[in-house]
Amino acid sequence: MDPRTILRVEGLAVLGVALGGYFTLDGPIWLLLVLALAPDLSMIGYLGGPRIGSYSYNLVHTYTLPLILGAVGFRVDHRMALLVALIWAGHIGADRLVGYGLKFETGFKETHLSTQPAPLQALTESD
Repeated sequence: MDPRTILRVEGLAVLGVALGGYFTLDGPIWLLLVLALAPDLSMIGYLGGPRIGSYSYNLVHTYTLPLILGAVGFRVDHRMALLVALIWAGHIGADRLVGYGLKFETGFKETHLSTQPAPLQALTESD
């Protein structure tokens, strides 16, 4: 099976679990609607160029931060933090499902899920 297909199926699973958890916690529909696309505000970073844009987009579109937020929310029993973390993770899962991936510095359309080969320069350069 193609790795991109696996990542898309994984995105569907994350989206399903996130929505299931959200509705199990009786999260309000209005909050889901308001925050569903909030992570995409990270694209504003592209106003500073592709390097800053890809960094800001990738930072917000990995599961790390919503997992941390969810774990903290669970630990301190803060329902709103859990709900926001579930919406955030669900957004990332939905993105993966439809083929939006993490961005390379070479351009917005070059992602880890795109059909273009990974740019060699991005793989060999270090900061």
